[in-house]
Amino acid sequence: QVQLVESGGGLVQPGGSLRLSCAASGFTFSNYAMSWYRQVLGKERELVAAITSAGTSTNYADSVKGRFTISRDNAKNTVYLQMNSLKPEDTAVYYCNARRFVATYWGQGTQVTVSS
Repeated sequence: QVQLVESGGGLVQPGGSLRLSCAASGFTFSNYAMSWYRQVLGKERELVAAITSAGTSTNYADSVKGRFTISRDNAKNTVYLQMNSLKPEDTAVYYCNARRFVATYWGQGTQVTVSS
């Protein structure tokens, strides 16, 4: 069955870095665009970063441009989110998403907390 398993979240101080990973299985990973979303309790889920199926194009939310980098390794069926210069407002549950036409899959999420 389809699985997206996020890892790498945790507690980090402001200005620190984290690298999230999302391991995919159960579908042809290289055919899917991949994204990272985040959600704060009581707020809507928001797009953080996205990457095309071949990894040739990316886009970012304005709030993370210049600080976060999305990448993928199609040989490992994994997408990454490198997060640098983290701010308290980056605190959220981060979700991995796979999308191709009408098909979309979600991971279970990983908590990122930025606090001193």
